[in-house]
Amino acid sequence: MGRINSDAFALAEKLPLVVVLDNVRSLHNVGSVFRTSDAFRVERIVLCGITATPPSAEIHKTALGAEDVVEWRYFESTMDAVAALRAGGYRIFSIEQCEGSIALQDFEVVADGRYAVVLGNEVKGVQQAVVDVSDGAIEIPQFGTKHSLNVSVAAGMTIWEFAKKLGMV
Repeated sequence: MGRINSDAFALAEKLPLVVVLDNVRSLHNVGSVFRTSDAFRVERIVLCGITATPPSAEIHKTALGAEDVVEWRYFESTMDAVAALRAGGYRIFSIEQCEGSIALQDFEVVADGRYAVVLGNEVKGVQQAVVDVSDGAIEIPQFGTKHSLNVSVAAGMTIWEFAKKLGMV
């Protein structure tokens, strides 16, 4: 199927996107984000607050080893993670429904830009303080009766859209 091995993955060009998980409770969701991040060669995942970190049998159950190849870092505070990313030249966007948010399909990227997206807790979403210091908010349009998506589904949709807009697919 033309898949690369872990050594080739380490050397491969990465999508200039960092995925930040802000207090995500479910280890299965964390594992799923690792697996999707592997599929699109996301630069890094940042795990914050109560978000579990590898090694973990529950993360591995859905990550299927992606946690061993996708670079990751842990911060106790999401605000500290955002500050570090901003200092590294990243533009920070919260994936959240809020006033002034931009629809995911309408979000415009700069070809040589570096981006970080923050996805929040399964119940509370992205912390308001984090939304407030973000460069903006991106909303995934929804047309049903519910007003939220599973965090790993939202991550997958967001990563896919960034991969398309940054020319990976």
